[in-house]
Amino acid sequence: MTSNVEIQKLSFYDHILFVLITFIYWFSLYIYVPIFVSYLEYLGGTYTLVGFIVGSYGIMQILLRLPVGIVSDRMQIRKPFMIAGLVTGVISCLGFALTESIGFALVSRFFSGITASMWVTFTVLYASYFKTEDTTRAMGNIQFITVASQLISMALSGYLVSQWGWKSPFWLGGIIGIFGILLAFRVKEMKREIHFKKIEMTELNEVMKEPNVLKAATLSAIAHAVLFITMFGFTPNYALEIGGSQVSLIYLVFSFMVPHAIAPIITGRYLAGRFQKWTILVIGFLGTFLFSAVIPFIKNLELLYLTQALNGFAQGMTIPLLMGMAIQTIPNRSRATAMGLFQAIYAIGIFLGPFIAGIFSEEGTFIPIFFTAGAMGFIGIVLSLIWGYQKETSYEKKVQSM
Repeated sequence: MTSNVEIQKLSFYDHILFVLITFIYWFSLYIYVPIFVSYLEYLGGTYTLVGFIVGSYGIMQILLRLPVGIVSDRMQIRKPFMIAGLVTGVISCLGFALTESIGFALVSRFFSGITASMWVTFTVLYASYFKTEDTTRAMGNIQFITVASQLISMALSGYLVSQWGWKSPFWLGGIIGIFGILLAFRVKEMKREIHFKKIEMTELNEVMKEPNVLKAATLSAIAHAVLFITMFGFTPNYALEIGGSQVSLIYLVFSFMVPHAIAPIITGRYLAGRFQKWTILVIGFLGTFLFSAVIPFIKNLELLYLTQALNGFAQGMTIPLLMGMAIQTIPNRSRATAMGLFQAIYAIGIFLGPFIAGIFSEEGTFIPIFFTAGAMGFIGIVLSLIWGYQKETSYEKKVQSM
């Protein structure tokens, strides 16, 4: 547990620096997201191939996030992995900027998946800046920065393309990413673990079997599958289909991402302390189900903006809450393993969500795409109800036996 003395060693500058680097990290990853499907179509990709390339971002995360977490815990270091993530982010952006083929687009997307894999150490390092009981609040804070960065970068995307062409978002992401690399060398890494022995493999195995981690990861996989089908996948393309322009994507991004940024703060600071977490998850997945499934029936841009504002808030309620649940009961020195497992599992959703939706979309209609997203939201509701009921029943039995 983090002591007050340890927290006082961290200055306001340390927190701001971490926030700024986190902002840059996600900026370089999401600057091109709203135009990505359209860009891949421009390169000649079919919707099945487009869905695979969009989802391939998750393949490297499935493969790398758990090993990154294990190695980080075994070595008790986080910072080098952060720097590695920023470097591969720059490589990814420059790969898109300097080439113009569907094959190189896939390779560059794989590099972006390597970048995202390093998010494991970002979250664990930031959690170490807070007391253990403040983990949910810490995850809410960092999720807010994540979404704020995604909001600003994605809002710029359509405008940049309309003014300077397809390559401009990739160039901007690469240039800003270079500044992030330079700043990352100044990040302070908490060293309070050094008096502990190195974590043993038996302890790592116990972490990987922890039910709370596995349940949170499964629900997060569902949440991320929906996210990468909708706003980070096909929703911007659908907006263009019903009459939107590259510039109007700015309004779509703001309508979704502003509530998506606010929801983690409200959930972490207010709702989580007043309501059961499983109840919040049920409500969040209910909104995800409704406002994703309704998309293909909307033919008016303003109504699309409204429903996706509600969708953004609903999805924003679940993700940071699940992230906090995954590591809250895990000792600090094995948290990177827990977070690596958590993020590796939810990366399955990042890959399978858009890939499956892309397969269904081959007939040229968006209905199967967003029905897939809605179905996943419904599964999230069911699992949250079941696991929440099991949790309450287990707690009642424990009380009765006392």
